[in-house]
Amino acid sequence: MEFLDFGHNPWLVVTSFVVALVAGATGLSLTRDLSEKSLSQRRLAIALGAVALGGGIWSMHFVAMLGLRLPILFYYDAAITLASALIAILMVALALVLLHFTERSKGIIIAAGAIVGAGILAMHYVGMAGMQLCKPVYTLQGVLGSSVLAIVLCILAIGIAYNERSNRTIAIGTLCFGVAVFSVHFLAMAGTNFVALKDIREFGPVISNEVMAVGVILSSFVIFGAFLWVGTTYLVPMQATEIPMTGVAQDEPSANQTQPIRIPCERDGGKVFIAAPDVAFVRADGHYTQVYTRTEKYFCVWPITEAVKRLEPTGFLRVHRSYIVNPKKVARFERTKDKGQCTFGEADLPPVPVSRSNLKAALTAFG
Repeated sequence: MEFLDFGHNPWLVVTSFVVALVAGATGLSLTRDLSEKSLSQRRLAIALGAVALGGGIWSMHFVAMLGLRLPILFYYDAAITLASALIAILMVALALVLLHFTERSKGIIIAAGAIVGAGILAMHYVGMAGMQLCKPVYTLQGVLGSSVLAIVLCILAIGIAYNERSNRTIAIGTLCFGVAVFSVHFLAMAGTNFVALKDIREFGPVISNEVMAVGVILSSFVIFGAFLWVGTTYLVPMQATEIPMTGVAQDEPSANQTQPIRIPCERDGGKVFIAAPDVAFVRADGHYTQVYTRTEKYFCVWPITEAVKRLEPTGFLRVHRSYIVNPKKVARFERTKDKGQCTFGEADLPPVPVSRSNLKAALTAFG
């Protein structure tokens, strides 16, 4: 089997890395602070983030492929090429759903990172399968090396970006994501050889490099446009906090006052303070919490550890690693074998689980 000599256009190599970085920054920024938003807003943000990240993976791959230099003409199967883009978007969407609609534990972060890494790999090899008049031949070392690198770097990227969700962690996570997409592609290409074929093995319509260039330019234009939009909007809340707010400052209790602890919460873009006795329970939500009263639910910037530290001295009880309850609001405690459940008098409030490790304290408190 005679392999073809190939190389890459250095300018398009650099451009592909820039596309990966911009896609990472856009997608990770779009999914920031979703705990403060409604369910429909969260779904929309996750969809947009998946398109930005998954579309960025696809765009980076084909920008790099436009720079591939082979001694023969080659084309792409349109159906397989489209499928590769959809695979990347759907895999990233699955990872984002896990991160934003389940309890964000270490296991979830690892799983989400592994899914994104698998999405990069699947997109790459499915996209390569769409080449016509030219067949890629892979080496075991290239496949294994790119697989390990993709999963490790994506877990690192997700772990950093979702650690505190600050500008700094998002920037570092963006760099890790960009390096992951870029290095996986070129490590896989280093372990790939090409052989010429006489016939086109088309599954769908065949598209040339020129047509592919138009598609890549359009997708990159959308990603860069979204990046500019995100860059001018997601910093606004941080800038706003630097402006003195006299009205809010007067509402915030001072350290000297003997009145009950008031929990700083946010709703509808404004800050409110909820008196601790009015709270039924507090639930962990990623690195933040949700505060439940008799009729409302509020977003709070405290992590669950901070809520426990502040509220336990006032009588609140830790019943689960993700929940702390106000015993005065608990209407009924039910034990089920080695676990339990707290229910509240208000019908709108969901029950709170009691874990095995906290069951003894709950039995002591509720009898």
